[in-house]
Amino acid sequence: WVNFILGRLLNILVLCLSCRSQHIAIVLPGVSFFKVYFYSLQECSYPLLQQTFRGIPALLGILIGLHTALQFLTIPPRALLFLQRLANAMGILSVALLIARLGSGYLKQKFQRTNETFGSTSILSTIIDLIVYSVGFLFLLQSYGISITPLLTALGVGGLAVALALQDTLSNLFSGVNILVSKQIKMGDFVKLASGETGQIVDMNWRNTTIRDQHDSMVVVPNQKIASTILTNYAQPYAECSITVPVGVSYDSDLEEVEQITAEVAKEVLREIAGGVGSFEPFLRYTSFAESSVNFNVILRVKTVSDQHLIRHMFIKRLHARYRREGIVIPYPVRTVKMEPAVKPA
Repeated sequence: WVNFILGRLLNILVLCLSCRSQHIAIVLPGVSFFKVYFYSLQECSYPLLQQTFRGIPALLGILIGLHTALQFLTIPPRALLFLQRLANAMGILSVALLIARLGSGYLKQKFQRTNETFGSTSILSTIIDLIVYSVGFLFLLQSYGISITPLLTALGVGGLAVALALQDTLSNLFSGVNILVSKQIKMGDFVKLASGETGQIVDMNWRNTTIRDQHDSMVVVPNQKIASTILTNYAQPYAECSITVPVGVSYDSDLEEVEQITAEVAKEVLREIAGGVGSFEPFLRYTSFAESSVNFNVILRVKTVSDQHLIRHMFIKRLHARYRREGIVIPYPVRTVKMEPAVKPA
């Protein structure tokens, strides 16, 4: 009865860790009947535990029932050996699942707390799962009486050849890890590469980084290129950014009036159009006397770099309409051509 009591105590431990409600899992391993009570994971107030323990109580209940049944039943030696190894495999699988989910879930929660635009960092989950399941596989071989020392030796010798053959792949893998650790870019950032690719980062896996451009197309860039190229991150240090709209007016214009009207239109656009920073005071700066106009730049501010297109579009439309009402001319390029009289031949 000692094993029976220990099995019950382990059952209670599983209950305390994984549940708080009315859901009942009935496990029928052979002739043993065990009822494992646990709270519905959907009602769990801890997302990390909800993800980690999903399906684990039922698996552990089957394992406990199988272990208890082996203590009371008379089973042939070969069948007993098979069932014992099956129980060991299920135990190793449970522990591996628990550790892998706990590790990846913890990292995901950490990214979510530090980054509201967290999307998917599948590279971290992939690395954790690979390490945990590899160790679990080695323990499984050991439980079946297979020596893992020759296997580890062979893997060590063959690792060099594999590393040389997969040089580019490993380079992308470690570049991806370096990018995540450095925190220079993260999910949701709007970036522009030196080669011209522009868009929002939506995923980083073990081989590449995926960027969604303004046409909703996915641009897949190897991690090695991301780590080695010159990259502009428009989301750091702040998501807000300023944009410049060049404008030119006729030399006959009153520049004080032009400045006042332009600032009024800019304020109106920033306060009424989604994506503009309404608290920002737009301004303009005259820059040059051009051939046919006095040129200046209007400085506006948007919440994210992707908002600049709509703000620029609406500002140009409203400014053009206001200039027409106020009689301010945006001149065409003018060229003065002087025609010399033809010289008659002597």
